[in-house]
Amino acid sequence: MSSFPRDENGVTLADTDWGLKAEKTMTFAGGTANDPGDYDGSGNPATLFTVTGEVQVRLLAVCITSLAGGSATIEVGLSGNTAAVIALTTATNMVAGEFWHDASPDSAIEESSVLKEFIIVNGADIIQIVATANITSGAIKYTCLWYPLSIGAKVEAA
Repeated sequence: MSSFPRDENGVTLADTDWGLKAEKTMTFAGGTANDPGDYDGSGNPATLFTVTGEVQVRLLAVCITSLAGGSATIEVGLSGNTAAVIALTTATNMVAGEFWHDASPDSAIEESSVLKEFIIVNGADIIQIVATANITSGAIKYTCLWYPLSIGAKVEAA
């Protein structure tokens, strides 16, 4: 029997450990009520990815349009541990073409080891939190590389 992950029907899901991915682009307009960039609106926190079953994940975040918003901060995590995946960062430090994986967004090249691996349980969705003030413009593309650890497990863009 193959060691590749399979769905509940026995169909092979991917041929490598990190062959599965989900993508989501978040565009900010924090001056708009309830936008994900609106610090005190209903769109914050924003669910990036829903998690079904137990999964192993790596999250890559790339700033595709520089962020603006005065003293705005942003982080990625889970409910109850909102900076578990990517630490709290000043939004205006995020410049187009840079990776974001910790409190200091970086250059256009990184060692793959900067992508931390996490094991996440069923229902612990990955969320983005604007934590201080509105992010008024900009965009981040999130790519979640994932591997199922339980039958039927999956990660989907929200």
